[in-house]
Amino acid sequence: MSMISKDDVKHVAKLAELEFNEEQADKMTEQLDKILAHVANISKADTSAVLPTAHTIEINNVFREDIVKKQLSAKEALSNAPEEYKGGFLVPKID
Repeated sequence: MSMISKDDVKHVAKLAELEFNEEQADKMTEQLDKILAHVANISKADTSAVLPTAHTIEINNVFREDIVKKQLSAKEALSNAPEEYKGGFLVPKID
């Protein structure tokens, strides 16, 4: 039995603003069905003896000490900027 229908794939594609022709929708349905079947198979594994973890290995204090160093002046920071405006980087407007 199929875990996902072609209509489901088309609906999700519409929500994601993707366009598929019929051949692509058929292929995507088949691929997603295999993925969902595999996930369903994995979910059958008995994990009752496995403790919840945030990391697979134990880590201790991965943070380094803060070290105060010489900072760049505004002039140095802007020295390689293609353009500057009022002491800052001038970047193209994004529409």
